[in-house]
Amino acid sequence: PPAHSHNDWIGPPDKHSNLRPVIFYVPPEESPLERRLREARQEAQACDQRFWARHNRTFHQEKEEFIYSRLKAKGLEMRDETGQKATLNAEEMADFYKDFLSKNFRKHMQYNRDWYKRNFTITFLMGQVALVRALKWLRWKKKNVGN
Repeated sequence: PPAHSHNDWIGPPDKHSNLRPVIFYVPPEESPLERRLREARQEAQACDQRFWARHNRTFHQEKEEFIYSRLKAKGLEMRDETGQKATLNAEEMADFYKDFLSKNFRKHMQYNRDWYKRNFTITFLMGQVALVRALKWLRWKKKNVGN
């Protein structure tokens, strides 16, 4: 982002996780509480990037293995006679998706629990930052009205 920007910047989707990374704006006079909030948001983003990159890599690898094994069982190659990649029908792929989700259910549940914890912390910190800013504004307004 340009040096004069005062906003977070959102990048293009990551090729592994499919999540859009955020470059967080750091104000020059960031308070310790604001820094904690920014760091919590950065850590949440890093956790999400790691989880989804690993999950997507596993998904694609297992999907390719599933397709290969099904095609092999049918006596087919990975590519047809025209060089096109061979595919399975929707019903066959539904078996893979169901098995993959069942096999990874606990991982998804743990990810969801962690996601809620991180986001509750972020929301709590955002509330604290908003309260501190509101109190500063009220003090400033009271001071300036009295003059």
